[in-house]
Amino acid sequence: MSETSPVNPINPSKLLVVVTSLPNMEAARSLARALVEQNLAACVQITEGVRSIYRWEGKVCEEQEVLLSAKTTLAKWAEISAFIQSAHPYELPEILAFPPEQYEMQYGKWVESEVNSKS
Repeated sequence: MSETSPVNPINPSKLLVVVTSLPNMEAARSLARALVEQNLAACVQITEGVRSIYRWEGKVCEEQEVLLSAKTTLAKWAEISAFIQSAHPYELPEILAFPPEQYEMQYGKWVESEVNSKS
């Protein structure tokens, strides 16, 4: 029986959308700007007006939050995740990453060039 390569080999330039939520716009802008300035994300979108309902320490909580969606690459996952963890005001921040099923090739190249630039 011969071995075959995986159908979806890991591609470090594959795009990721990294999502986290923050308590207010000031914290969201600060983190978004830092992610772009540190070349961890090419673009970060900020969405206000998110209402989160969750259980924390046995109590059901409901809060207004601000959602960040950062565009980066798989190669940057460990670095961006660690950065968000260290800079985030929450004790246990939501940090999720989703690879888009499809994306426009030029946009993908732009994201990759931005997160790999030295500026």
